Amino acid sequence: MRSTTTLIAAVLVAATAVPAHAAGTTVRTDTGFVSGTITNAQRAFQGIPFAAPPTGDNRWRDPQPVKPWQGVLKTDAPGPRCAQDEGLGSPASDSEDCLYLNVTAPLQAANRPVMVWIHGGGFTSGAGSDYGVDQLVRNGSVVVTVNYRLGAFGYFGFPGLEGSGAFGLKDQQKALEWVQRNIRQFGGNPHNVTLFGASAGGLSTCAQLTSPRTQGLFHRAIIQSGPCQLGIPAGENQVHHTWAKREDVEQAGVKAPHGCTDLKCLRQLNVQQVKALTPKFSAPAYDTEALPYNPITALQQGHFHKIPVLAGTTRDELTVFVAMFYPRLDANGYEQALTDGFGAAKAERILERYPPKGGDERVQLSAALTAMTSACTTGELRNQTRAFGYEFAEPEPPMIFQGMPEFPYGAYHGSELPFLLRYGNTKLTDRQQELSDEMVEVWTRFAKTGHPGWSRQDVRLFATEQVAPADYRCDLWSS
Repeated sequence: MRSTTTLIAAVLVAATAVPAHAAGTTVRTDTGFVSGTITNAQRAFQGIPFAAPPTGDNRWRDPQPVKPWQGVLKTDAPGPRCAQDEGLGSPASDSEDCLYLNVTAPLQAANRPVMVWIHGGGFTSGAGSDYGVDQLVRNGSVVVTVNYRLGAFGYFGFPGLEGSGAFGLKDQQKALEWVQRNIRQFGGNPHNVTLFGASAGGLSTCAQLTSPRTQGLFHRAIIQSGPCQLGIPAGENQVHHTWAKREDVEQAGVKAPHGCTDLKCLRQLNVQQVKALTPKFSAPAYDTEALPYNPITALQQGHFHKIPVLAGTTRDELTVFVAMFYPRLDANGYEQALTDGFGAAKAERILERYPPKGGDERVQLSAALTAMTSACTTGELRNQTRAFGYEFAEPEPPMIFQGMPEFPYGAYHGSELPFLLRYGNTKLTDRQQELSDEMVEVWTRFAKTGHPGWSRQDVRLFATEQVAPADYRCDLWSS
């Protein structure tokens, strides 16, 4: 007979052992076991909670710790999307319980580079699970995609509300902290984490680059079409930038049409009532714990993590937005659009450098706005951070947005995504697939080594055919 001591030990081991049928798919995190799936020589874990549900009294609070669970949590499907209205290719959701992340890792992974993807969507839509990461994983990385609170759920402010305007950024930071504590169990190296994202995800990455709270949480950054300095024309001598001052957000919260005078009432609003506030609250706030400084100022003053950065844009960023928001323009309409955006004096100077060409002048308007909002500001970001540069210049990439009007989009905003991730119902040509393989290899090399394969003085052009460097006339926009 076995001794009593041996029997007790056996019972204790059995109580914490991983079930035999889950071998290879079950991992222990700091809050409990999770069970994923094995597909295509990868292990996938979807819908892992990294913070408590931000519901009830946790609405508009910093993300709270996850309550540990017993047994094995099944993580074979993504968690709910954060509450949002329908957007470009993004379905609506009413779920506030949405702080989940997804981990995909190569089989037998150990000490692999980690890539944490922050999704785009204008801080109002999207989800981490919208993006397939198979190609990056096949090239050797452990990839994490995360959800974060959106719209008024993530960026609402009110006097006396701690963290006003920055809850979505805090969610991203909470996810990075989870990665540091747990990613080794999935085969990742917590000392080699790359934070990357496009559009609002690129802006988020840029913001986190300037936040003291993220020191040591990531070690490389890739900013795709989201420089901190991104701004859109807002009338004569005015530019609307992404970031909002906390005090302004709080005052906007007082004036917003919600019918409340205190936080208790605000936290009792239903999801639809909060969604209705999103048009006024989709800008992350600085002067907060999550983001102490305006990222534009922080970069100018050198207050950012001195880590390797890769930053770039698509060649024709603004075509998709101009096609959506402007009707076909003749020369007079083009001049009026510039005057509305920049004022008469600036419009005259822009017309000298971007004169009408005949036909649909939205093409020229797109070129001017692409340079002003994205290309030249990304150049400024690269100069400040000594970043490596790239430009996605594929002439005819597949369209990822549905129902778009006919227009010469070129390498529009977001068009690089299907070349790096599975996104939308897109299909690449054989040559485009070769370009995709090349880009995935570059992104992977940068994540592994901090060097993409070219000098900081060069801007790498990605296209299926040879293209000349673009002339963005950045001297015009800097003046």
